[in-house]
Amino acid sequence: MPCSILVAMDESKSAQKALDYVRKNMDKEASVTLLSIVPDVSGACGMDSPSLTPLFKENQSAFCSVEDAKRAKLKETLDAAREKLVRAGFDPKKVIVRIRKKKSGIARDILKESSGGYDTLVLGRRGLTAVKEFFFGSVAYKVAHQAKGITVILVD
Repeated sequence: MPCSILVAMDESKSAQKALDYVRKNMDKEASVTLLSIVPDVSGACGMDSPSLTPLFKENQSAFCSVEDAKRAKLKETLDAAREKLVRAGFDPKKVIVRIRKKKSGIARDILKESSGGYDTLVLGRRGLTAVKEFFFGSVAYKVAHQAKGITVILVD
């Protein structure tokens, strides 16, 4: 029986390994959603307050254009991931790309999305540097320990 798979993606090598795992090991009849959670910087880009630091105010447009470029690059990455799955034999009508703005935290947002009727959640095991992971915990760790009612596959 075909299942519904959620793949948490970003531009990291770990995310590509997770995608390759799905491409090589999962049922080609499955529905696959490629999900990426991105920070919402629109509020910061629209700020115009005397309380803003002069450095931020001077570089605000550059900061926002970099974020726009990053979002475009992420869309390009997810579209390429979709194409890899289609070339591997997945039905193009069943491979969906979703880019969501971060609302309550990347791990929590992934978990919220995963509660929407998916059977399996696949994500790369690492995305942070070792120091950040030590202090903040990895998204994969948080997802794996808080997921309920879904199979979680962590790809290393």
